[in-house]
Amino acid sequence: MLKIDQPFWKRVASYLVEWHIESAPSDINPHLYVSLKNGRYQLSTANSVYSFSDLYDNFKITFQKIKLPPEGSHILILGFGLGSIPILLEKIHQKKYYYTAIEIDENVLYLANKYVIHQLQSSINLICTDALIYVQQCKETFDFICVDLFLDDSTPKVFRSFEFLKSLRPLLTPQGNLCYNCLADTKEDILATQSFYNNEFLNAFPLGTTISTRGNRVLINKKNALL
Repeated sequence: MLKIDQPFWKRVASYLVEWHIESAPSDINPHLYVSLKNGRYQLSTANSVYSFSDLYDNFKITFQKIKLPPEGSHILILGFGLGSIPILLEKIHQKKYYYTAIEIDENVLYLANKYVIHQLQSSINLICTDALIYVQQCKETFDFICVDLFLDDSTPKVFRSFEFLKSLRPLLTPQGNLCYNCLADTKEDILATQSFYNNEFLNAFPLGTTISTRGNRVLINKKNALL
């Protein structure tokens, strides 16, 4: 496994200017690249930030407001990016888990392996496949599921369906919690997310609630998951 660390001077300079580190375009993400910003690796596409280490506010804020599973629990991540979720849980919350991470783009996994994975202490099983196929075939259960599925700046419609949400329910343990990251940046985003929450998410998870973050809204499967 490659282990790439940037020199100290470049990390310091990245607080003043964003440094382009590597591009890895793919058929799935034609404008995929890693940059160094504020001393952290950031994974971006043309119109969206996929990961930003421990500064990935969508889940950073969410994890501060929900009950996290005990250390050693099993977590499913749908849409791995550069691993912001395990980074946040290890660096800020000092928790090690067993992760199953699903990512459809092999170039994203290449970048994650090159720049991030060696920094993590948790066990991470990276699987390159379509999240829909994985969920449909999965026989395991998880204590925590994080859904972060984006194609550039949108979530594919198949993952916005009641059928997909319903297929996630048997993957949760009885006390398991689920977080589903949605856009809420523009007026159009806000309306679309509200419609998805009211018409699909609450049908699948009737006790659901939401957490507002900066430009996003994270849907939670049950209110008693909140602190």
